[in-house]
Amino acid sequence: MAQQSHQLDGIFQALADPTRRAVLGRLGQGPASISDLAKPFDMALPSFMKHIHSLEGSGLIQTRKEGRVRTCAIDKQRFATIETWLSDQRALWEGRTDRLEQFVLKTQDKETQK
Repeated sequence: MAQQSHQLDGIFQALADPTRRAVLGRLGQGPASISDLAKPFDMALPSFMKHIHSLEGSGLIQTRKEGRVRTCAIDKQRFATIETWLSDQRALWEGRTDRLEQFVLKTQDKETQK
């Protein structure tokens, strides 16, 4: 449990930045080189590389080097971890809101019966 919590902390920290979310959006279309990923952003390559390292460190992407080109791709397994956590949270909160709705309806019924 603590390991999963630590992984989720890193994932959500990486997702907190709009540049990194945009990179992931682009990688959703397929693997791309770092130079292609960096083109739309108005920043120096060393600054952009910090975003790549953050995404790679969180496990959201993998990089591989072929010759002089480093290519990035999404790690689908890490997104499965996020989906599992989100599904658990969704089920928890849906259960709570269902119970709240039932409570409100019962309270309204009691009030109308008076």
